[in-house]
Formats: sequence, C-alpha cells, structure tokens
Amino acid sequence: MSGLARPEYLATTEWLSEQLGRDGVRIVDVRWRPDGSAAELYAAAHIPGALHLDWRADLVDADESGEALRLVGPERIAAAATKAAIGDGGTVIVYDDTQGLYAARVWWSLRAYGLESIRVLDGGYEAWAAEGRAVSASPLGESTALGSLPVATFTPRGPNRMHLSTADVRGLLSSPDVALLDARAPAEYHGFEGNTRRLGHIPGAVNVPVGAMAQPGSQRLRIGQDLRDRLHAANVSRGRRMVTYDGSGVAAAKLAFVLTLMGHEDVAVYDGGWAEWGNRLDLPVDR
Repeated sequence: MSGLARPEYLATTEWLSEQLGRDGVRIVDVRWRPDGSAAELYAAAHIPGALHLDWRADLVDADESGEALRLVGPERIAAAATKAAIGDGGTVIVYDDTQGLYAARVWWSLRAYGLESIRVLDGGYEAWAAEGRAVSASPLGESTALGSLPVATFTPRGPNRMHLSTADVRGLLSSPDVALLDARAPAEYHGFEGNTRRLGHIPGAVNVPVGAMAQPGSQRLRIGQDLRDRLHAANVSRGRRMVTYDGSGVAAAKLAFVLTLMGHEDVAVYDGGWAEWGNRLDLPVDR
C-alpha cells in the first residue's frame, strides 16, 4: 500500500503468497469467536503453514468481570509465542477475519514485549480466500511441502512503553506532550451508550473511531492518504506521544497499528480501557 511511513508492518496478500514455505517466516491465524468455534474454522481451512493462536485465552489476563482484557505477563507471552512457533528471529505474519482487530491486538501484544518483525495481513483471511489463493486443512508439520517447525524460543523484553496501566494514564492527564485517542464509536465516546457504571470518555480524549479506518464493505485498510486525512481531521499530528484506548484494548490496538503505519513513533495502548476507567468512581469522566 502506498502512502505509509512504516509499510513493513503491513503484509499484502501478494507479498505473503511469495513467502509461503520460507525459513524464518511464521504465519499465525488469530481468528476468534466468542463461542470457541475459531479452532474449527482453522481446522476447516487456513493459510498454508499457519498455526492457530487463541489470543483471548493466551494473551489476555482478564479481570473478575472478564471485561478488562489486560496484557498477560512475560511468562505467558513466552508460552504463547512457543505455541505459535514464534522465536526471537524471523518474521511473523498475523491475520484474522474481523478487519484486523484481533490481529492488531496480537501485533501490539508481541511488540509490547519487544518483537519487532511482525506484520498484519491487510484484508485478512477474507481477502486471501476471495483472491482464490491456496488454503490448507492440515496442521503445520503434516505438510511435506512446508515441512515441520523447529522449536522456537521467544525472550520477552517488557512490557515496554507501548503498554500503559490506569495509573499511567491518570498521570498523563493534561500533559501537553500526550494525545489521548478514544477509538470507540461516537455514541460511546459522547456517553449516549455503554455498559459501565459511568458513561463518557477520559478527560481530554479525542474521538478517532477505528471503524472508519477500513475501506467501506472491505476488510482492507484505507489507502495511506485517506488515513492521513482522517487523522488530520481529528487533529492528530506528529510530535506528541499517542495513547489509544477503547472498551478494552482491541480497537485501541488497531488504532495504534494505524498510527504506527503512518509514522507515529511513540504510540501506547491503555488496555484496561473504558471497561476499567468507566467502572471506577475515583477517576474523572467527561461527557
């Protein structure tokens, strides 16, 4: 895709098709369903060589309510990486079938622990299948064309500046060097909808709905100039630290991914999000 400052974080279907079977390339299927049927989707058909990872089970440390989806600690990150054959070297490509939302959450989770060479497949599985590209119903290791995976070891380094807690965000309020971006739909941002104890948004936050980042009727991102125009319309400019949040760090991770593609260098996700902030009576809220 043209117009991106950091295109190395986005994989096109054409590029990925040329990488199949190459040493050092790991493909991870992170399609997810609330009813647990994503593993069946993977078993029925997936991109050749891909391993399935349940991001919700393996990369999330949920609170008692199950609504605040916080990033897991380093031991669980390392275990998830081993399951997906992700090591310290090589390139990782993640994909889903939900406009890159879950793929972006995995992208951010691994980058927050120091993995640099990781890409999100533009258009995800939907685009891959629509183009008639090869799919497989065999787990990696049963395919003689692709061979079996070596044991991979990932060494977590973090979480780094890409991850923020509630205390971190509270300490950044009113800072002129920080732009706080709410990735939720406008109705939630303005406090007209929601399921937390209080409705509204974090004081000073600007609404940048992540749903507007995709091409209408498509799983693919908008072109670079279109993304730039939409960020500019929301007064998002370079030079400040970008902090994104939504309900609980999924749309926020997608927005952080887009910001990184556009060249913003200091981007962080508040994964506790409104699920945590909106339920705490000791924190300030705007409507």
